[in-house]
Amino acid sequence: MAVFVLVPGAWLGAWVWRDVAGALAALGHRAVPLTLTGLGDRRRLAGPQVGLGTHVEDVVAALDHEEPDGDGQLVVVGHSYGIFPVLGAVDRRAERVGRVVFLDTGVPQDGESLEDAFMDAGRRAAVRQRVRERGDGWRWPVPADDEVAYWGSRAGLDGGAAARLRRLAVDQPYATMTEPLRLTGAVWQVPTSGVLCAGSGVGIDVLRALYASGDPRYAGLAGPRVSFFELPTGHYPMLSAPSALAAALVEAAEGGGTRIGATAG
Repeated sequence: MAVFVLVPGAWLGAWVWRDVAGALAALGHRAVPLTLTGLGDRRRLAGPQVGLGTHVEDVVAALDHEEPDGDGQLVVVGHSYGIFPVLGAVDRRAERVGRVVFLDTGVPQDGESLEDAFMDAGRRAAVRQRVRERGDGWRWPVPADDEVAYWGSRAGLDGGAAARLRRLAVDQPYATMTEPLRLTGAVWQVPTSGVLCAGSGVGIDVLRALYASGDPRYAGLAGPRVSFFELPTGHYPMLSAPSALAAALVEAAEGGGTRIGATAG
């Protein structure tokens, strides 16, 4: 039995993993959905002092307290922004983790903040203005429905799921976006899987093309302990395709998935 530590993206809490946790349990595994400090049902703890380091400590605490049964393993899943605290925590507890799963997100490096990794200059300026004008200088307010670019693709969400997203999302302490990630490199020794969401515009074929380009930045895509999965949905598969996501996570824990650089088919 694997234990899946599930870390949500910006504005979200453990609530977003409810259906995935149920599907993992039905497959014989245990899920530990996290709510990071200042978000979800821990929103009362929000403040300008909450940064990426706070969230790294949240994940480290979970890794210290969770123990798989028998020959099971800890699998840590980071969705979107959540990959930043996941990498920071696993870098400090690499010996306890069997696999890291990147869920519809990028691959930040040591010294990068979310602003550095995910925002160009124009978006950074617009978000900082919003934080100043509508977030008391420290909160990134939940984006409005017409700001789809900040949410990520909502493809696949039915009306109920979209309403749940609007109702339960809360403002994100913005220091979590500006504080740089600190890594020693230990995290890169842990096997990894990526779950891509086609609705976000990047699929396995895109990764194959990047690898085939010969650019050394993409050489790691074909690492022997790196695998990929693709889901035909948008940025929130935990709401739009929870059973398919759970199945992909279990297969990842078992070492399955597509290997970039291998012959297609």
